[in-house]
Amino acid sequence: MYPIIRNRRLRASESIRNLVRETSITPHDFLVPLFVEEGKGIKSEIPSMPGYYRFSLDLLKKEVQELWSMGLCGVLVFVKVEDALKDNQGTEAVNPDGLMQRAVKTIKDVCPGMLVMTDVALDPYSSYGHDGIVEDGQILNDETVEVLTDMSLSHIEAGADFVAPSDMMDGRILSIREAFEDAGYHHAGIMSYSAKYASAFYGPFRDALDSAPGFGDKKTYQMDFANRFEAIRETQLDVDEGADIVMVKPGLAYLDILREIKNEVDVPVAVYQVSGEYAMLKAAAEKGWLNHDAVMMEQLIAFKRAGADIIASYFAKDAVKLL
Repeated sequence: MYPIIRNRRLRASESIRNLVRETSITPHDFLVPLFVEEGKGIKSEIPSMPGYYRFSLDLLKKEVQELWSMGLCGVLVFVKVEDALKDNQGTEAVNPDGLMQRAVKTIKDVCPGMLVMTDVALDPYSSYGHDGIVEDGQILNDETVEVLTDMSLSHIEAGADFVAPSDMMDGRILSIREAFEDAGYHHAGIMSYSAKYASAFYGPFRDALDSAPGFGDKKTYQMDFANRFEAIRETQLDVDEGADIVMVKPGLAYLDILREIKNEVDVPVAVYQVSGEYAMLKAAAEKGWLNHDAVMMEQLIAFKRAGADIIASYFAKDAVKLL
């Protein structure tokens, strides 16, 4: 006897598959990482991230306008700081005329509607390449939080909509939130890197910003990639301290964490498809081993299916062109 219920009826054509599809991607799902450096007329390709670039402020304007025209309405800004400006205190991070602050103003001037989020961490500014102040080979937590808080205030004063603390110092979300409230920035948002793992997938990103640690690793503050329940604890603490959005980083190898966190919290959840994930697909596609566009879309759908409300991805423009 043949089955009455045949699931293949709903797979029989592209039209029916499109009609009953459970998960979809739109341009509004994406947060676009932008890398900025000093100079003029610079659009510098990152060797380990083919097709991705650092921009000087003058060319950043054109890039932002293009993103907006494609329906991409949010950016996450990172800066490559000149070596001469780096020190152990992150002094340049709070410079009101620093590169990050000028980048925010540039984006808002050319595209006022663009949602601007800024990276908050000391590694681009640190002479040690770490996310915090170093003393006797140790990363100081509370002293670092003070700088991160001042840094966050300077970004909001420059016109940023959200800050995105990526450092994983304890207590920094509460400190930043209290500072915003005290200063009257009740509108200022925080997207916390709540479950950021000490991952080997970050290599190309550190090339892009010249922010690799000068000694040791980041395992005393970024999370052990073997841990699951710790991610839930970290994320819930950030929500309790005032985070508006929480993030899981990296993405593809952490879909279980993404789903767990989505089930546990009632704020939007972001995922970061990191540089190593981008570089692997680019390299495999260049070799002809994988279909670039098909795998890219499969990965992006996987993030959304696992619970991501927001996807920070270097593939954003490529994906939107396909959409």
